[in-house]
Amino acid sequence: MYRIGVTFVYYPNDIEECCYDQAHIEWVTAEIRSNFHSYFSNFLETNSGHVISSEVAAQLAQNLGATVAIKKRSQMDVAKRLKTILAEGIKDFERDRQSYLDIMDEESLEEHSDDPSYFKNKVLRDRCPIIHSTLHAKTVKELDKYRAEFSRADANELLDVITNLNEFARRYMDDVYDPDTYDSVSGLDELAVSELLEDEFIVYGVIGGGIKSHFLYKLFPQAFPNRSREAVWALWYLSGKKTFGCTQDSEFLMIDTKNIITQQNFFYPYDLFVYYSFQIYLLLKTEANKIGCYINPEYKYVMVDSFLSFVARCHSEETAILKSNIREDGHGY
Repeated sequence: MYRIGVTFVYYPNDIEECCYDQAHIEWVTAEIRSNFHSYFSNFLETNSGHVISSEVAAQLAQNLGATVAIKKRSQMDVAKRLKTILAEGIKDFERDRQSYLDIMDEESLEEHSDDPSYFKNKVLRDRCPIIHSTLHAKTVKELDKYRAEFSRADANELLDVITNLNEFARRYMDDVYDPDTYDSVSGLDELAVSELLEDEFIVYGVIGGGIKSHFLYKLFPQAFPNRSREAVWALWYLSGKKTFGCTQDSEFLMIDTKNIITQQNFFYPYDLFVYYSFQIYLLLKTEANKIGCYINPEYKYVMVDSFLSFVARCHSEETAILKSNIREDGHGY
């Protein structure tokens, strides 16, 4: 049986209180920092996973009875590679961004108040990339519940929550976010995003932490990181898979004891996620500065998203095992 830690547990919707303790946050942050550099080095070496590293190439050559000299890259080569990763990340981010900007347009949201059903069944279902792709992923059985919840969701509530998210984001950018001082933020409270945990920003079963963060991310990637599935898995790996005193294993995981299936914690609170993403941004910025590479602050969390996705992909095989109900002896449950 594949195990993590001591026991299999299923995370409740509310995270353990200790996760908000300052000592706990600093402990997690320190572990992320200690593991960051090996991932970042591989991030650059493999062009975010698109090419094999020189070490892997040498190992493959050795397996074939040949030898390959490992060439140490110059600082210029490394900077060029990081710039390429940044450019590709921004290009991918912008590919569907306009759809979200159109949906979150203030005048458009006001107009939809006359016909919330149209907003739900045409705008969200057909024009919102993340919701459209989720609803139409017919081969993914675990999304059947999401499709059912979306079908039952109240159109007025969906419109209200999207409107609330839009208003919060724009108010945040006007009243809270300061590009000149943002990098000096020293604590969770200063990020001022805990309000997003309130019910007015949630449609249970339809607009949870992941989709909510994706809307915000597409609006203002300089302020709101994308709490994707890959990103939460990445935090588990970056934090060394440690429990940090939690009684229910890692705060980044949800473990179904009945079916022996592990998933990323769907309910991981966005304010904590923002804080750890902010710490990773600072680490990325420091390393970029060392090699003379500029990170456009308007896209800071696009860089973070690219890095976290890479970290998750580094462990895709292990993650697939954890997400399945296959035992080590090869038999299912």
